[in-house]
Amino acid sequence: FSLAAVALQWLLERSGALSGTMLWSQSRWLSAGVLGAAALYQVSPLKGMCLAHCQAPAEYLSTHWRPGAIGALGMGIGHGAYCVGCCWALMALLFVGGVMNLVWIAALAAFVLAEKLLPAGQAVSRIAALVLAVWAVATFLV
Repeated sequence: FSLAAVALQWLLERSGALSGTMLWSQSRWLSAGVLGAAALYQVSPLKGMCLAHCQAPAEYLSTHWRPGAIGALGMGIGHGAYCVGCCWALMALLFVGGVMNLVWIAALAAFVLAEKLLPAGQAVSRIAALVLAVWAVATFLV
């Protein structure tokens, strides 16, 4: 995942779609597209399933337990895949607000924390989808 993200960042930088310093989008098309894609993903069944697993890591471990170091590695990869599935679209939003923008990074981290820890995490995702969709349309139109 990280290699793909770096390759995408490099391509966007080379094309001029990202600024050179803060690495945020210079293209309203790119920004609106990323915001819209994140909004759609927030309400997808795959996001819901991945979020449910990320909200209950102890349950995941109890149902997927494997002994030994290889078992632990497999469980870590499996649980990590659910976490990537839960958050990849939110991490793509770094290209909108700036990969190097610490305030934006902190805001996204706080949102991910709320989504995973609050009992109403699914509702938080749906509200975020609405906000992201409105933001995408506004970005596209302005």
